Amino acid sequence: MKTLAARLRRHWPFARRLLLWAFLLLMAWLLFSLARTIEWRNVLATLAGYRPGTLLAALAFAAASHLLYSCFDLLGRRYARHHLPRRQVLAVTFVCYAFNLNLGAWIGGLALRYRLYSRLGLSSLQITRIYSLSLTTNWIAYLLLAGLVFASGSVRPPAHWAIGQGSLQVLGLVLLLLAGLYLLLCAFSRRRVLTVRGHSLGLPSLRLALCQLALGAGNWLLMALVIHTLLLQQVGYGAVLGTLLIASIAGVLTHIPAGLGVLETVFVALLHQQVGRDSLLAALLGYRAIYYLLPLLIASLVYLGLEARAKRMRQKEAGKPA
Repeated sequence: MKTLAARLRRHWPFARRLLLWAFLLLMAWLLFSLARTIEWRNVLATLAGYRPGTLLAALAFAAASHLLYSCFDLLGRRYARHHLPRRQVLAVTFVCYAFNLNLGAWIGGLALRYRLYSRLGLSSLQITRIYSLSLTTNWIAYLLLAGLVFASGSVRPPAHWAIGQGSLQVLGLVLLLLAGLYLLLCAFSRRRVLTVRGHSLGLPSLRLALCQLALGAGNWLLMALVIHTLLLQQVGYGAVLGTLLIASIAGVLTHIPAGLGVLETVFVALLHQQVGRDSLLAALLGYRAIYYLLPLLIASLVYLGLEARAKRMRQKEAGKPA
């Protein structure tokens, strides 16, 4: 047993480098596969057709949304009780969000978080707590907003859909109840710790839960505002927000990276009577370029910087006297 352990320790540096290169090659292949599915001519033609003021406004709303999402892990910083610098946490979360949007939650939300945070010195338990709080922040805010939008009747499903407007309003009330239940548990539950696969996860305080709702809801509202801006306000903001919320959950259920085709299908189905199909698709192409692709390009560069920083940190730690 000791001999086997010694061999593993001796070969671990090589195995770690091999795993790193395999991970980077996988990321490169995923990015290449995603790029091949995009009609770049259509994207560029769409963006060229907008006035500079419209594009600048959409870019500003998209940047604000990404910045707001990057604050999710600042809440996780307090929840997990670690002391990484705030700017480092913002950079890690931005990278994870951009990759999550384009390549799916398993790559961006989970794998990259574990890789980057572990290389920066956090334990598996701390990373699990950060990820669980980020996930909760996003979907608790979704429950609240979707509940309000669906219950208000802002979204009118097509006649051929299985779920009618009455059923959608009932669903909205259920979602509101679930969001309220979460707040009540955070405020009054005596059992503050849940165990998931051997990891103990505590319920956040009511104050932290309210911060989750504010950040998560703000992010969803800004995402919808990007699309609303690119649609040149031809559709009411409430209808755009409701359609985005339906399209987002449809994208999650279909497991298609970046929701390619799902987002467009839902928007055309729900809004084609209010705005032309070409205008809708043009706005959504612009949205994908501004909200998905441009941040992914920036995040790829930031990722390389984080890897380099983590390597310097390990070298510095290794050079310290015992």
